[in-house]
Amino acid sequence: TVKSEGQTKAAELKCATKPETKVIKEAALITTEEFQSLPMYLKGRITHDQINAVVQHLNKAVVDKYKIMYQPLKSMSVTVRNLYSRFMDEETKDTKGVFFIVEADIKQFTQLKLDKRFHRILSILRHCQRLREIRTSGLIRYAIC
Repeated sequence: TVKSEGQTKAAELKCATKPETKVIKEAALITTEEFQSLPMYLKGRITHDQINAVVQHLNKAVVDKYKIMYQPLKSMSVTVRNLYSRFMDEETKDTKGVFFIVEADIKQFTQLKLDKRFHRILSILRHCQRLREIRTSGLIRYAIC
């Protein structure tokens, strides 16, 4: 019993000293096998590296957004608090517990152009089940699968 009491105290100390960190889900990169198996009408002239670069930018946008979402309100500046309120307005019952971004987040946190090529890459990512679209109330949300 002495040994088990020592183990429980050590476990309690580990829990007490380490702050609770929330894991932010990220999309996995496209493998070469997945890229080879894509239909030609989806690929067009888009390369494997271009797709993975967009995935990395999307992951960065998701991480930056949810870092703001997980901050305490008292530590936020006015501009960050405005972003936080916009993020909360975009939440619906369909997106509860889902990591998602909208096009405004992509413009805010990355240098990507939201052109036709970007939307073709999004359709490739939906085909590979990295993203899914949630279309409600006039706003397209891109959820990480």
